[in-house]
Amino acid sequence: MYEPCTAGFAPDPEPGHGTAIVVAHGFSGSVERPAVRRAAQVFLRQASVLTFSFRGHGRSGGRSTVGDREVFDLAAATEWARSLGHERVVTVGFSMGGSVVLRHAALHKDRPESRTDAVVAVSAPARWYYRGTAPMRRLHWVVTRRAGRLVGRYGLRTRIHHKDWDPVPLSPVESVPLIAPTPLLIVHGDRDHYFPLDHPYMLADAGPAELWVEPGMGHAENASDEALLARIGDWLRKE
Repeated sequence: MYEPCTAGFAPDPEPGHGTAIVVAHGFSGSVERPAVRRAAQVFLRQASVLTFSFRGHGRSGGRSTVGDREVFDLAAATEWARSLGHERVVTVGFSMGGSVVLRHAALHKDRPESRTDAVVAVSAPARWYYRGTAPMRRLHWVVTRRAGRLVGRYGLRTRIHHKDWDPVPLSPVESVPLIAPTPLLIVHGDRDHYFPLDHPYMLADAGPAELWVEPGMGHAENASDEALLARIGDWLRKE
């Protein structure tokens, strides 16, 4: 269902101790994507890191449910990190991965083996079925149409499930009030061409959360520069 990146867990002075950061990529991402590897390398300076490919992405099996059952993939990754003896396991998600870390933090808060100790959602949507921007209209075509799913499979290396959600999963904004007292950071660019600023403001208003609106930043891991990633790593290490 998921695969560790070749970096695996980074060398803490004593492997199996300290903090482990689990990185959840965006839709059509995978552990092989340069932006995901770059994020992992920056986080490695401050903690152990685990990256993985969601179901249907890259070399992982199965088919993508675009943020629904991916919560189980993230839970498996956090369980793995805890099984290695790390004292703290924290999660960072980008775009679709941002929605997944929010839902995971809400749904697994009381499960000691798979919970997260802090969560960061970067460029995450607040609500489902958003079609207010051209990129999101294209994404909906990819997900909902047979021809679009073929483009996803062969053009994006992303295999998408053909069935609609049933039931519709808990949305990111509905998840936020359930996350406390786990520390939550919302990060969003003011030039995000997928989700405008009403999304992060809606998330931050839904429950206790810190909000960073990044000037000039676009969308997700591709737009997250080294300085921002380092600040996120600092925040995770201190929370």
